[in-house]
Amino acid sequence: MNSPATTRQSERLGEQIEERIVTGFYPPGTRLDEQELANAFGVSRTPVREALIQLSSAGLIEIRPRRGATVPEIGADRVCEMFEVMAELESMCGRLAARRITPAEQMALIEAHMACRSARDANAPDTYYQLNEVFHLRIYEASHNTFLLEQTSALHRRLRPYRRLQLRVRNRMSNSFDEHQAIVDAIGKGDSDLAAALLRSHVMVQGERFTDLVATMKDLAAAKTE
Repeated sequence: MNSPATTRQSERLGEQIEERIVTGFYPPGTRLDEQELANAFGVSRTPVREALIQLSSAGLIEIRPRRGATVPEIGADRVCEMFEVMAELESMCGRLAARRITPAEQMALIEAHMACRSARDANAPDTYYQLNEVFHLRIYEASHNTFLLEQTSALHRRLRPYRRLQLRVRNRMSNSFDEHQAIVDAIGKGDSDLAAALLRSHVMVQGERFTDLVATMKDLAAAKTE
């Protein structure tokens, strides 16, 4: 049985590896060798193995017999399908949040929104991305539906690399913040239909946004081969 210290080490290591996947340091197709990772992070192979199992359960990597762990290569069509489901889940969260959010949760949502504004003003997309996750989590929590929170959070994590890629598109960070503002206003007014529609539109990848995402995915793939 793992000790609490070992568990915490593997969790921290998993977060570091996940961050490298999200930022493209380990692009799709990369094989994650346990010994190489252990050397890179200055740890033994045991926490590396545990971290990889955690990432596999979240869908961020694939572990196959005799092939080890790799960062999966997912086609743009598949990513778009996942975003379609994500949009519906977030839409449901917004609908319920507009009906059920408490005053304290409303304040926490506004605080998360203002933190995003600071990152936007500082032109810090990586910081904005991290704070954007907090903003969305506040909405999930305000739905007061634990099962919905669990399912939405799981898919959100699965899509982290691609949601982060979206913020590299020109003006996307500023547009994202403006969309957040409209969502905050709708939830604050208790307009469940509007909150649901705004969140669906905010998350959905279609039209120009789909084209932009495909372009950034291709850029990432090209950088891998250079």
